[in-house]
Amino acid sequence: MALDLFTVGDPIADTKAPRDVPIGERWSERRFRAKLVNPANRRKLTVIVVGTGLAGGSAAATLGEAGYKVKSFWYQDSPRRAHSVAAQGGINAAKNYRNDGDSVHRLFYDTVKGGDFRAREDNVHRLAEVSVNIIDQCVAQGVPFAREYGGLLDNRSFGGTQVSRTFYARGQTGQQLLYGAYQALERQMAAGTVEQFPRTEMLDLIVVDGRARGIVARDLITGEISTHFADAVVLATGGYSNVFYLSTNAKGSNATAIWRAHKRGALFANPCYTQIHPTCIPVHGEYQSKLTLMSESLRNDGRVWVPKERGDTRDPRQIPEDERDYYLERIYPSFGNLVPRDIASRQAKNVCDEGRGVGPNGLGVYLDFAEAMQRLGRPAIEAKYGNLFDMYAQITGEDPYEVPMRIYPAVHYTMGGLWVDYDLQSNVPGLFVIGEANFSDHGANRLGASALMQGLADGYFVLPNTINDYLASGPFDKVDPQHPAAVEALEGVRAQTEKLLSINGNRTTASFHRELGRLMFDLCGMERSEESLRKALDRIPEIRQEFWTNVKVPGEAGRFNQSLEHAGRVADFIELAELMCVDALHRNESCGGHFRAESQTPDGEALRDDENFAYVAAWEWTPEGVPPVLHKEDLEFEYVHLAQRSYK
Repeated sequence: MALDLFTVGDPIADTKAPRDVPIGERWSERRFRAKLVNPANRRKLTVIVVGTGLAGGSAAATLGEAGYKVKSFWYQDSPRRAHSVAAQGGINAAKNYRNDGDSVHRLFYDTVKGGDFRAREDNVHRLAEVSVNIIDQCVAQGVPFAREYGGLLDNRSFGGTQVSRTFYARGQTGQQLLYGAYQALERQMAAGTVEQFPRTEMLDLIVVDGRARGIVARDLITGEISTHFADAVVLATGGYSNVFYLSTNAKGSNATAIWRAHKRGALFANPCYTQIHPTCIPVHGEYQSKLTLMSESLRNDGRVWVPKERGDTRDPRQIPEDERDYYLERIYPSFGNLVPRDIASRQAKNVCDEGRGVGPNGLGVYLDFAEAMQRLGRPAIEAKYGNLFDMYAQITGEDPYEVPMRIYPAVHYTMGGLWVDYDLQSNVPGLFVIGEANFSDHGANRLGASALMQGLADGYFVLPNTINDYLASGPFDKVDPQHPAAVEALEGVRAQTEKLLSINGNRTTASFHRELGRLMFDLCGMERSEESLRKALDRIPEIRQEFWTNVKVPGEAGRFNQSLEHAGRVADFIELAELMCVDALHRNESCGGHFRAESQTPDGEALRDDENFAYVAAWEWTPEGVPPVLHKEDLEFEYVHLAQRSYK
């Protein structure tokens, strides 16, 4: 591809993981080599943590418990409303309670393979190691995991594995884990180690002498824009799926914090790696504003199928077994309905493209529990999935105990994010990025039940150890609101706010967001091609130009104004969408959730190009009109050998 859309800069590498010891010893060795901060000095150091989901809530609580002064920012009214609360199916851990062959190494292997060999081995192995501690931590906090009859913690399976390693609390695992982190955070607030800033949104990063030293934030109730300072800044603000408008994310989920940090120098890695979840309630209307996830755990007992014949509109209960195509079981006999998300999503799209989809618009497949209820009985299904079945019935008006669910893929998770090293520090010293906001652990596809695992691993166990090494050099020179860098950042935020309010055009922010989302899903969604991506890259600058000349943002700056909030976020989504398409166009291979139509095997599977693309793509921001700069981090595989991914 001609380098008309980007330039290539210097390579980048992670230098923090100790490569002189075996991979199983690198995390303990890194902790030993890292500098420490004694308890008396911790009281002199301040850390800003933005976000209170599983990663941010656990990090703020743990840092407060360690004795640091923590400032915790969130834009909801309560930390309990962070989007982690919506996670359903479970959290992975390599405890091998089922004695079915699981181990730290197997979880490591499954995660690297599931990510289609586009993740760092060092980070993934550490995640697998730490996973076993997370469950003990959460049980001690009182998280009500499901238990077997004898009282032992229960497990179930998720896609991409052949063992049962997923711990769960019915279909409310994220909620229960978040409440555990929230209680720990509340304890530190009461103790005075954590200062809280609710209903406050970060709008810029303050960088002083090359270090992250604070943020600019807006009080969403009063409209006041202010600066806040610390010795280090931690971003735990989640992913950017809402660039697609329709996604399973909460409507408030956005990319502003990480995108503004990117514009201050933080590299953005692998933005094209987005995940389409195969198990969502299909779109039902033109003006629908979000999609609803049905947990992947349902694929443990539910069987996915479509009619064998095109255009078969009979009641699914009237279609005989020999006229059904259980296509995942047919194509992937080893894994069946538990293939990874990217594969299940593409196959659902394929059968619908063939004209065998079900439902009013033909964009759906059946998820059928008839066989499971006959085998296990309805009470067992209710105990495992009852709240999910109730949710489905309330949304669709159909009883899934009687009629198969209808599901279709939807945008769910983003594997890309700000580039970080083994310490979870970005290339901007003092800026740490955790959870879904970074790129580090999932490669090109996240296995189900691994998001909660990464968020809690980063917050409870990884960051509190690695941030010490950086803070041991502090406290740094005091920064106050009069510092030129702080003044410049504050004035920049105010200027953008005033500009958005002054345009007074004819189109709503939502109309721009909806148009952008539809364009991204159609041209940079489940399947991308050079043709579709170049179409997107032709249109996105036009959308940006029209946005900044024709958007209408009602209200005022100095008061509660959700239209203004949304406008700033959509402005960032437009810029991010362009980088996503550039990244997808430059990566002329298929891997995981990034599926290029030109790069597939004869049977339609993703075809990687390891010779040319076995690297992390870390992008440097450049002003409008200047092509972004690509920095490559080569991926090395010592313990999981590169191979064509197969689940057959």
